[in-house]
Amino acid sequence: VQLVESGGGLVQAGESLRLSCTASGSRFTLNTMGWYRQAPEKERELVAAISNGGTTYYAESVGGRFTISRGTGANAVALQMTSLESDDTAMYYCVAKRGYYAGPGGQWEHWGQGTQVTVSS
Repeated sequence: VQLVESGGGLVQAGESLRLSCTASGSRFTLNTMGWYRQAPEKERELVAAISNGGTTYYAESVGGRFTISRGTGANAVALQMTSLESDDTAMYYCVAKRGYYAGPGGQWEHWGQGTQVTVSS
């Protein structure tokens, strides 16, 4: 299974970005997809996740600013990021799994290569 992310880049604080991810090569529906991020010298963090049943999870640090949605394809997900802050600077990774648990602490079967988001203040 290959997850391909797009949409990262360099923006100024307060601006918006939209990340997209499409999965290919899976024989199964990836029922839950999400986004992790990792900044230098910081722990990896589950930013947001969404299941096909509609359950969503957001990290407290991004609540109200980020919105996750499933794409029109069966195995696609997007992350709309608004009011970006310098603390949002990180490598963002798309993740996916067949299970339905969308919260933190779960195991993810598939990971993308990552897309860099840099927010200048």
